[in-house]
Amino acid sequence: MIRMPDSRAAAHPRYEALLAEWCELLRRCQSADAQAPEPAVYGRELLARWAEPQRRYHTLDHLVAVLGRAAELTAYAHDPDAVALAAWFHDAVYRPDRDENEERSAALATRALSEAGVDAWRTAEVARLVRLTVDHDPADGDADGEVLCDADLSVLAGDPADYAAYAAAVREEYAFVPDPRFRAGRAAVLRHLLGLPRLFRTDYGFDHWESVARRNMATELELLEA
Repeated sequence: MIRMPDSRAAAHPRYEALLAEWCELLRRCQSADAQAPEPAVYGRELLARWAEPQRRYHTLDHLVAVLGRAAELTAYAHDPDAVALAAWFHDAVYRPDRDENEERSAALATRALSEAGVDAWRTAEVARLVRLTVDHDPADGDADGEVLCDADLSVLAGDPADYAAYAAAVREEYAFVPDPRFRAGRAAVLRHLLGLPRLFRTDYGFDHWESVARRNMATELELLEA
């Protein structure tokens, strides 16, 4: 990974805490004999990516939220550190005008973690988890996939004001898309999610977030189709 300018990222109030959290996580996951750059090199690069100017929803605040939700769901994970690494990388590459963001994020994770001295099996697992965020539909029994997807979708279960702010931020990211086309595309995403048997696969997520999330999305869908 090449270190990028991080002045925008450094302005975030959680910047130093996030960098320290990343460094601790990566050190835990590095092979004991790995000869790799300091974790902070990778952390600054990732934080700079999450602070890119084209982002309105997929920002450092979203990263903080997903990391927090994943930590809440730690008891459900098989490999909590792999889930945390996947949370850091799942939207590390994000261009709203492209549809291969998850694949490119997974490729970035593979390249960076291999270079940083993370075992091949865990690197592959992180990349696999990142790719699951394309459709948020992990296989039954995929504990780590369930945790990451639940953490990523937890924004759907916000209170009405928070959900409205989330929906508005998504629209801002796609400001270049004409309104009729955006409404059709967004409605298709909502229908896909509403069509899943369960949005949230962990028991905690289902019990605490499922009904609220479905109500929020149904309301947004009604507004889009009005």
